[in-house]
Amino acid sequence: MKQQAEQWMWRIATGLVVPMPVLLLYALAPAEIVVTVVAVLFGARSIVTRHGNWLRQPWVIVAGLLWGQIILSSMVMGDGHGRAQAVCFGRYFLFIAALQVWILPAARIRAVLARVYGSVAIWLVAGCWQQYIWGYNIWGYGRWADGALLGPLWAPRAGSGLFMTALPGLFPAAIRLSQREGARGRVMAAAMLLGLVLTMVLVAQRMPLFLMLGGMGIVGVLVPRLRGGLVAVGLLGAGSVALSPVLAPQAYHKLVVNFIAHMHAFADSPYGMLFIRAGVMIQQHPWFGLGFDGFRHACPDPVYFHGLPWLGVAEGPHGGATGCNLHPHNYYLLMGTMGGLPAMGLFIALVVCLLVTIWKDVVPTRDPQRLMLAVVVTLVFWPVASTSSLLTQPTAGWLCMIAGWALAASPVASRLQYVHGGD
Repeated sequence: MKQQAEQWMWRIATGLVVPMPVLLLYALAPAEIVVTVVAVLFGARSIVTRHGNWLRQPWVIVAGLLWGQIILSSMVMGDGHGRAQAVCFGRYFLFIAALQVWILPAARIRAVLARVYGSVAIWLVAGCWQQYIWGYNIWGYGRWADGALLGPLWAPRAGSGLFMTALPGLFPAAIRLSQREGARGRVMAAAMLLGLVLTMVLVAQRMPLFLMLGGMGIVGVLVPRLRGGLVAVGLLGAGSVALSPVLAPQAYHKLVVNFIAHMHAFADSPYGMLFIRAGVMIQQHPWFGLGFDGFRHACPDPVYFHGLPWLGVAEGPHGGATGCNLHPHNYYLLMGTMGGLPAMGLFIALVVCLLVTIWKDVVPTRDPQRLMLAVVVTLVFWPVASTSSLLTQPTAGWLCMIAGWALAASPVASRLQYVHGGD
């Protein structure tokens, strides 16, 4: 009876996790419910079965310390609502551990998830081209106000969704083509990757495009048979950007004109103002930050309306309340504003522990899937990236899914010996 209950728990959790890429596009509240339910089921099963090997992993220990620091900071600096949210923050770490040692250790489940990711990526590509050609998507929406394509969505999330699904869902197929089909396979792989780059250019979201190009660069270094094709893709991609003033003027304005303007006057750009505001908050509250989600609540306070003289950065002329947003658009600054320098340091340590585990014994020619999972995890934690908030969906879901999947595919997962109903 007990074994049957455990099998049903595993089946329920697996059935919830496999469609997560679709939920992260179309149903953010259900996606958050999935994260919470799976975390609770995993925690309950670990207690009942007294299986705690996973708790001794370095990344879990550091994650626990980070969680504790966020809770402590929220108790010192936050209100009752913030303290409750800080306590619930640990569900993300439990969800990652559940993917690693309970749901995804089985290769067949990971293969199913990879097919779901690939299918979602193809769906996004098709939706983006439909909107580019016809001017509207399946929901009847045109481009976003800043010129970004929505694809088959109703908000400008197609770029991040395509990056998070295409690299683990389609890139492994391109690598296998280049390895198995000779010159023909290399041409087909390059054509596939070129289609993704062109789609990203049309989508006109800078950070997902930069991250995808970064992923291609890493693949080019580690997979020799794809280097020539990736060089050609890079040249053709640059050509598409050069032609974008004619073919996609809105994309050109956002990718090139707007980017140059922001870099020329960074302190007065939206991203520069957020960087300065977060830096001031961390400077004034170095040990505890401002508690859970403190940036959002404290940003309009005039006490933080000044620059960072020790960095030679002044508050831009358009600062003040106009420099506010719901979050600082960077994971590391977010942790610093929530829990001070200790939280930022622990988050850096957590990233290092995850990357060391995930990159261990990665052999690109032997397992392209593992390689691409490691590449994506590396890119999503790139410290100078502009990001959405780690505290909300879909960002938290994408990050937790890819981290747990990559950990489950690593040799560490097989050594944890967590027997479940799906074995």
